[in-house]
Amino acid sequence: MRIDVVTIFPEYLAPLGVSLIGKAAERRVLEIRTHDLRQWTSDVHRTVDDSPYGGGPGMVMKPEPWGDALDAITANPLPESPEVAPTLVVPTPSGRPFTQAKAAELAERSWLIFACGRYEGIDRRAIEAAADRMPVEELSLGDYVLAGGEVAVLVMVEAIGRLLPGVLGNADSARDDSFAAGPMESLLEGPVYTKPAQWRGRGVPEILTSGNHGAIARWRRDQALARTVANRPELLARLDPVTLDKYDRATLAGLGWEVRDGRVERTEAEDFVDKQGS
Repeated sequence: MRIDVVTIFPEYLAPLGVSLIGKAAERRVLEIRTHDLRQWTSDVHRTVDDSPYGGGPGMVMKPEPWGDALDAITANPLPESPEVAPTLVVPTPSGRPFTQAKAAELAERSWLIFACGRYEGIDRRAIEAAADRMPVEELSLGDYVLAGGEVAVLVMVEAIGRLLPGVLGNADSARDDSFAAGPMESLLEGPVYTKPAQWRGRGVPEILTSGNHGAIARWRRDQALARTVANRPELLARLDPVTLDKYDRATLAGLGWEVRDGRVERTEAEDFVDKQGS
């Protein structure tokens, strides 16, 4: 995979050169190129922003340098697949949620370009012009606002990159992640433990040292359900009841949830308690 990142702060992307992603780049599993947007400016001050039409606070990134940057980057296609268009990824709080499923989808692409916006964002015309010649994904990390897109790019590249073949030492690690497709889809991963067996008076759950792999798998599933109920109960609505066996349903019932009308919902007892406490 080739990844191009356009930013006015190239130094911000230095973490992409370390850890798993950095090692993957060294092994040529992926290629990361960082570009300074200011090299496509034409004035002495290397200006990339201007005041917004219609008034309002802040500044808006100009379309000219973005258009020229994308022109230059796409003029050098993938040598092995020159006909392949890149996908432009624009981190923005106005975008669709960036999820594990989206990371897996993007990991199937061979070329991604990330546009790191700043200030009040990028002139909309630059995004629309890009969409005329390549897929564009406007994605949000969550319901909050950052100073720029660089932090989001670090998150997205790591989430996408670790799914590429050969990046993780153990491919099964990605399959067991929270939100991963399969048994853990829509569930948070449960707690994990390592040696020593006793630490500051706290022991490892006995089931994990039992050697009973079926019982361990069941325990981990129960812990995932419990953690999801405690921390992200809204995710339970995404569970397909067809994928829940009788043990899942029993665990959920003990946590105050049940399958009703084809959905996982809080039990009436739980609802009653909430109403009494409100």
